[in-house]
Amino acid sequence: MLNMALYSFLPVYKVSYDLLVDLFVFTKEFNKEYKYTVGESIKKETIEMIINIYRANSRKDKVKHIVKARENIEVIWVLLRLLRDLKQVNIKKFAGLNDKCESVSKQLTAWHKSSLNATR
Repeated sequence: MLNMALYSFLPVYKVSYDLLVDLFVFTKEFNKEYKYTVGESIKKETIEMIINIYRANSRKDKVKHIVKARENIEVIWVLLRLLRDLKQVNIKKFAGLNDKCESVSKQLTAWHKSSLNATR
């Protein structure tokens, strides 16, 4: 339970989790065609990112999990832009989700740099 307490207090975890909750609420409004394709993909990618954040925080080999989480957020961004282009998200909602993605990305980048420096 110790690791659970530690990762749940990470700012990057908190923002990622908030993003996931927003996506679950938000994807309910999609057209059926997109709900079960792009909607499922973006939720699965966000869940995978959160799992990678947990793994990075609980293991000595942090860097590989942080790299995976950084890849996840990039895929999430691509899917989010696709949803905007498909008119499944209005500009206000897109801006809010994009801000959370940007926050996660910046935090993961800083964590990655810090972890690389710690291994040298």
